[in-house]
Amino acid sequence: MLGPPSTVTEPVRPADGPLTARDAVRAAEAELDAVLDARLRQAREVDPVYARDVAERVAAFVRRGGKRLRTAFAWCGWRAAGGAGDVTAVLRTGAALELVQACALVHDDVMDGSPLRRGAPAVHVDLARAHLAAGMSGSADAFGASAAVLVGDLALAWADDLLTETALRSPYGARLHQEWQDMRGEMVAGQYRDLHAQATGASGVDEALSVATLKSALYTVERPLALGAVLGGADGPALDALRAAGRCAGLAFQLRDDLLGAFGDPAVTGKPAD
Repeated sequence: MLGPPSTVTEPVRPADGPLTARDAVRAAEAELDAVLDARLRQAREVDPVYARDVAERVAAFVRRGGKRLRTAFAWCGWRAAGGAGDVTAVLRTGAALELVQACALVHDDVMDGSPLRRGAPAVHVDLARAHLAAGMSGSADAFGASAAVLVGDLALAWADDLLTETALRSPYGARLHQEWQDMRGEMVAGQYRDLHAQATGASGVDEALSVATLKSALYTVERPLALGAVLGGADGPALDALRAAGRCAGLAFQLRDDLLGAFGDPAVTGKPAD
């Protein structure tokens, strides 16, 4: 059964001009807070231990911040398509993107063995410490990694639920859901290509660009732009133009992010440099 949409409405329009992406991000974060509160209530009804150890970690991780780039690009895509239609659908799509990003980051940290994320211990590290503090049996590291996979899985489940609810209420729902399906597949493909490149020692430019395109250019910019534009009714040449621009911008973003990941200051980036 569909849950009721929150009471969030379009952000207050500044007196001196149209809404900015930053205004929209704040409104999407309010929508996201309402969604997380509802999901946490449901989780506590299912099981209190699961709610405390898994569901609350999803909510805490999402609320800890991030660039909110995907939300901003979804808003920009909707504005570029004319900004007509249900603004709440755009905000809820932005919230779903933040949840799927949480899944990607939690799983990525497990695969890379990263100790930090967003200026705090990565989820698998936090769970391993909780295992030790509680005096549980078995390997703390194995427990932390396994439980973190479940945290990421739950974030993805919540993202899919939210996007599906939004699509079912939208006249553009079928196209919105298709964009979402394509994005999820590309995200997994990019992550696997990254793992495969590490395992095979592949380091060529073509390999790096393939990984960056699948793992970030599509997922960070092109697909969010398209999701927003679809909700604005865009198709054909307008949507193709947004896709092309988004892919170029997303690739540039990922290449810069890779440099920060290798040489950046962890105190600034919130993640280790290696």
